[in-house]
Amino acid sequence: MRLFYTRKRENLKFNHQLLIMTVSTVVFLTNIMSELPAQSQVNEINTEMIMELPLSTRGAKIIDAKGRQVLLRGVNWFGMETETHVPHGLWKRDYKEILTQIRTLGYNLIRLPYSVQALVSPNISGIDFSIGSNKEFEGKTPIEVMDLIIQEAERQGLLVLLDNHCLNDKRIAELWYEDNFTEADWINTWTMLANRYKNQTNVVGADLKNEPHGKASWGTDDLATDWRLAAERAGNAILEVNPNWLIVVQGVEKNVPTQKLPNHWHGGNLEGVKRYPVRLSRRNKLVYSPHEYGPGVADQAWFSDPKFPKDLINRWQIGFHYISSQNLAPIFIGEFGGRKVDTNSKEGIWQNEFVQYIKQKQLSFAYWSWNPNSSDTGGILLDDWQNVDIPKQQLLSQMLPVSFSQVAPVQVEEDTGKIIPPISPSQNPLSPLYRISSSSQLTVTSDIYANWQTGFCVSFKIMNQGNTKVNNWQMTFDMKQAAINNSWNGNFKPQGATQYTVTPLDWGRIIEPNQVRDVGFCANKLGSQYQPTEVRVKSQR
Repeated sequence: MRLFYTRKRENLKFNHQLLIMTVSTVVFLTNIMSELPAQSQVNEINTEMIMELPLSTRGAKIIDAKGRQVLLRGVNWFGMETETHVPHGLWKRDYKEILTQIRTLGYNLIRLPYSVQALVSPNISGIDFSIGSNKEFEGKTPIEVMDLIIQEAERQGLLVLLDNHCLNDKRIAELWYEDNFTEADWINTWTMLANRYKNQTNVVGADLKNEPHGKASWGTDDLATDWRLAAERAGNAILEVNPNWLIVVQGVEKNVPTQKLPNHWHGGNLEGVKRYPVRLSRRNKLVYSPHEYGPGVADQAWFSDPKFPKDLINRWQIGFHYISSQNLAPIFIGEFGGRKVDTNSKEGIWQNEFVQYIKQKQLSFAYWSWNPNSSDTGGILLDDWQNVDIPKQQLLSQMLPVSFSQVAPVQVEEDTGKIIPPISPSQNPLSPLYRISSSSQLTVTSDIYANWQTGFCVSFKIMNQGNTKVNNWQMTFDMKQAAINNSWNGNFKPQGATQYTVTPLDWGRIIEPNQVRDVGFCANKLGSQYQPTEVRVKSQR
């Protein structure tokens, strides 16, 4: 276990000069999308709704302000907890463009690690201020960089979960106070953030402390080591300042009375919750969060068990999922990841099993990591910081509302190697989904979520806001100067010169109350009047 955390932190020490690469070709991800299997059906986990904040909990579910279940599908974008004091990759790309790509791939949340040291520091590094919107960071402090990233995430419809990953910039401490930081320093940082972002509604919560381990205990009543008691002190202090936030509490490694499993990942041991639950002033704000990794991070004994991989489900149930299955509180997988996603290696088998488990149990998660420079896991992005690890994203897309075949192309200027931004703020404000039209029962919203020089992609969400199911439906829209080249989840047929009619595939005809169907297309621009207009939806008899 010590080896695991040494290696994991080593990837955070880098020379950003070495990672700047010249790209001399135009890359289209869609050239290889046709090789991927198409989505054949949409189930509950692959539907989206218009979320209303703030978030709370009810039993094992995270819910929105209207009581509807929310599934958080996130990525970890690390760097603010390291010597740069800003998320990594800004030496290579425009931060707004990175956020757009995260959203386009189907994620709705960023788990944003930080260190206490970074937030009291005036210094930032690892940014190329000449790239696009990155000039906004020039002269800013780390917390002002955090402000701008959170504000842009809100503009693009992304939630943010703040994660106190480290106290200093060097390592993940065993306890919540170490490395010349006191418990008061830790709690005061949290209450400062809770106050700073109490009106920033897309900041949905506090992941109190990353991966308590070593001396950390649970249920021992030792004020010096009992993480459960410390989580109560910090969580209640935060809620006093900002009652809207979710309080996310990780487990420990060991030192839990009567624990059944002999070994756990750091932060992954939540066996103590049943006998010693975290007691918050607002019970409907508590979320428990284990971390889970494969043998690519550390080759644990259970990966060599003769019953592998069948032994994994029992481990997960004992370690954390009993909390959800017994309706005690929601589970948010704060980290999981690995380089291999095949079905032959142990790590690939583990990762495939865990993705299916998350999907089946309808758990929320944040994948480790968005960054490619995590040495033992790699990332969703490849080392060029722009293109996607296709097999990995294909695996993760099983848990996302956007199939991987929908990913918009990434374009790079041949001469400069700079990415052509997929979104132009002047062309598309990327506001949260907005209502276009509605019948007495159906509502359609539209979102041009990718927009580049020669094309764009648009998603339509058809929601049944009535109390009875709709057995069939049809959507129409006008589009003058564009030609559809790829569509999903519906039949798009031209009617005359400018009108299109959209009918659902057989499996998508029925829309249950409060259910959403997602259809969309990508198109080539043929002129400036390319955007869909006069969008209408109606139920069919």
